[in-house]
Parts: sequence; C-alpha cells; structure tokens
Amino acid sequence: MKVLVTGGAGFIGSRLTRRLLTEGCRVTVLDNFSPQIHAGRAELPADLAGRVTLVRGDVSERAVLASALADQEVVVHLAAETGTGQSMYEVERYQKVNLGGTALLFDLLTNGKTSVRKVVTASSRAIYGEGKYRCPSHGVVYPGKRRAEDVKAGKFEPLCPTCRAECSMLPTDESSAISPASFYGITKQVQEQMTLMFGEVLGISAFALRYQNVYGPGQSLSNPYTGILAIFSNLARAGRPINVFEDGMPSRDFVYIDDVVEATWRCIKPETRGVAALNVGGGQSVTVHEIARSVVEHFGSASPVTVSGAFREGDIRHNLADLTKARALIGYEPKVKFADGLREFLSWAAGQQAVAVKYEQSLQELKEKGLLHG
Repeated sequence: MKVLVTGGAGFIGSRLTRRLLTEGCRVTVLDNFSPQIHAGRAELPADLAGRVTLVRGDVSERAVLASALADQEVVVHLAAETGTGQSMYEVERYQKVNLGGTALLFDLLTNGKTSVRKVVTASSRAIYGEGKYRCPSHGVVYPGKRRAEDVKAGKFEPLCPTCRAECSMLPTDESSAISPASFYGITKQVQEQMTLMFGEVLGISAFALRYQNVYGPGQSLSNPYTGILAIFSNLARAGRPINVFEDGMPSRDFVYIDDVVEATWRCIKPETRGVAALNVGGGQSVTVHEIARSVVEHFGSASPVTVSGAFREGDIRHNLADLTKARALIGYEPKVKFADGLREFLSWAAGQQAVAVKYEQSLQELKEKGLLHG
C-alpha cells in the first residue's frame, strides 16, 4: 500500500511509519517540523531517512498537501496542534492547522482525482469533555464542564446536572455525549465529524481514533503544553518542585505508544473496512498524584510533590475509555500495563539530554489569560 502520514515525523507518526515499513508499505511523510513539537530538529529520525518520501510543509498549505496526496491509497491524518491549555488562547493557530488542514484534505479528496480509499484520523478523548458518570439518584449522566466557582470551593468531582450531587466516573463509550471542555477538543470533534461524514460521502473507509493520553519512549520532552509524564520527569531530574493541580486526584487513561500503533495499523489494513469512531485507551485510570510520586521515586529525586489546589480552564477531572467497540471491530486489546509502560518511558527519559524546563512559562501564559486559577 501507498500510505501518506501527515505529521509523520512526530512521536506517533514516526513509530507508526516504522510499523508501516515492516508491513511492506510505501510511506510518504508530510511534516512541517514545528519547533514546539520537534525542539529544533528538522530531519527525520536517522533510521527513517532514505526509506520514506519526505514532503516538508504545513498540512494547511494547498500545494504542499496536494503534492503529498498524489498516488496515495491511504491517508493517516495525525498532523495537529495538541496543547489543551494552549488552545484556549492560541485559537486562530489551532483553527488553521486542526480545522483548516483537515478541511483542505477533504476538499482535495472531493474535488480532485485521487486513488485514496481510506482515511484514518487522530481524534481525541478530549471530544467527550468530562465524559460518562453515574449519579446516585439519576443514573448515567454527562456532567459537562465543571463550574469555576465549584472547583474554587474545593468541589473537584463533577456534579449531576439535575440534582448537583457528586458523581462517580464510568468508562466512556463511543455513544456517550460529546461535550468538549477546550478549543482543542472542539477542533478534534470537528476533525472527526469531517472524517466520518466525507468517508460516507466519498464511499471510502474512514476511521476516527479517539486516542486517550498517549505516552512512551520518543515523545517530546521539551513541549511544555502536552504530556504530564514528560513535564514531571523533567522537573524530577532537575530536582525542582512538582506542583499537582486540584487535590492531586484527577485521573487519566494512559495508552502506551505500541498499543496506539497497533490499533492504528489494524484500521489501516486492507481487510478493515467501514466508517467508525473508536476509543484507543490503555484500560486503566491512574491519578496524577500517583504519577508524580512514581516519577520522583524512579529517579530517586529530591523534588517535593505538593498539591496546589490550582486548576486550568479546559481541564477535565477523570477519564477512562470503554474499549468494547474497538475490541469487537478491530480486535484491539491494550498489551502494556501502565506500570510497565511508565518504567520503559522513564528509563528512556533518563538517557536523554536534560532539557530546559519551560513549564512555569506555559503556566504564566495561562495565568495572564485568566485561564489558570489558584
């Protein structure tokens, strides 16, 4: 197969490209080597150089994308801006890349001569917002965005939209209500809807993969807007304080990079056909405080871990993906337990050159925009 991977030089893209090569695919990578994501690196990893066709440029540039699409059979659309907090003030930038780039992709597929028969787009669990919960009185509910006044008062758990009782998290399935709490989440929702709609319109297969929190060796250690594992590991290695938001108990579904690549490949395979949105998660939920403690312990760091009570606009409280549909449709089953994946990531991070920690700078930007409280 001839496969175009937009954002193919990034964390997920480069790992997926290696898998595609082992499967005998002819791969084209489109990437603009954004400094925020690539930390100044403007070349493919050495093991990929010369083995793929590289197209340099932005996914929102018509001529560039049209050139990359020539003769492709499958498009894996990963190129995107990915910072949840940053999206709340870099609005035009996120609109241009995430929405504009995806709209341009389908404009070209709709109006041009193309051999593309399948599109796989990176969606996100961010489209759900808070996701699915259970109220003691009203059963399954979708709380929506938490009120700032509630969180400031220490009411961190989502409340029932009917009786305002505290709710407990349930695994969120693909039929759950969609209610993004950040502009990033909105862009992912629209990207996904475009993918599924045009898949039906064009009569091609289309999959939107709702990735949970992807992590693993190779992810950016220098991007302060995404990845708490990278942020915490940088701070711990430098012996600097680690401040955990809210009461330390927000939880996330972390999915290891190898599991993400496997799920994505299962959608790319020629025998997989259809139009569907699928959760891709790790199968367990871990608290942020637990993660911070594990990182500090791994490095033997003197970094103090403190619970700040602060919170960011756009943050959710919990998430855990229901993987029933992905199991049934593509046979996906996460293989890497979080404890094992975390150990692999931290061992890899320990061998990387220390990078300047710009996390506080990113928080200051949020505070100046009125998006960080406490």
